[in-house]
Amino acid sequence: MNTNTGTNTDTNTARGWLTDDVALVTGGGSGIGRAVVKRFLAEGARGVGVLVRSAEHVASLQQEFGDRVVVVCGDVRSPQDNAAAVDATVERFGKLDTLVGNAGVWDFFARLEKLSLEQLSESFDEIFAINVKGYVLAARAAAPHLRASHGSMIFTLSNAAFYPGGGGPLYVASKHAGVGLVKQLAYELAPDVRVNAVAPGGTATPLRGPASLGKQEQRLSELPGFEASVANSMPLRFMAQPEDHTGHYVLLASRANSRATTASIVHSDGGWEIRGFARNT
Repeated sequence: MNTNTGTNTDTNTARGWLTDDVALVTGGGSGIGRAVVKRFLAEGARGVGVLVRSAEHVASLQQEFGDRVVVVCGDVRSPQDNAAAVDATVERFGKLDTLVGNAGVWDFFARLEKLSLEQLSESFDEIFAINVKGYVLAARAAAPHLRASHGSMIFTLSNAAFYPGGGGPLYVASKHAGVGLVKQLAYELAPDVRVNAVAPGGTATPLRGPASLGKQEQRLSELPGFEASVANSMPLRFMAQPEDHTGHYVLLASRANSRATTASIVHSDGGWEIRGFARNT
């Protein structure tokens, strides 16, 4: 992989593990998604399509990356917007090698018994529509092009896809559903398309909450004490930055380096499974 981490990296000339590849990233306006866009370009990608929700992200992506990206403003819950993002990417760059399904919403630890039945119903629909339906729609829109290129899909999951405590029951259930989606799509799309995922742990990202809970303007990274809480509970003792996960996406997207890998989920969670610390003796 390209190991140049200097701020003056020229993504127009950089060569790496993804030379001449084309990717589409949903939810690529901020956080892990934006870090993946930047890293793919640094690894030599021909271009990256990005599906974002806000016009502000459209402008900032275009300002930072210029004609190396094509940005579509839309909603991952919309079949038409997913199709438009795929079409715009293929029209601009000529093909599609990798889909990164990344857009998501978090429930801010909303507990079952703290929600009314009406809130529970509305929040279920919103969270699953973004975290699960959005991935399914992106996969369906991209599948024909990825079959043609023998490419891959990579989905952003979470430590909450395997363990409790990474959110409330709605978020945790939606991420567990993502595990099943990865495995089923890998089964259905083989041998033409590889399907994998990355499961980050607590990360300093502006991940927002659902509008159905009135938390659409709240961000994960702004929770009081969140960074210290994550760092203190992880064996590696730090909270990850979005860039800390991007190498896994590069690896999974690279045909040369993960040709035999499908239906796999890379854990990038600071050791969530082994929480606690061995006593030094």
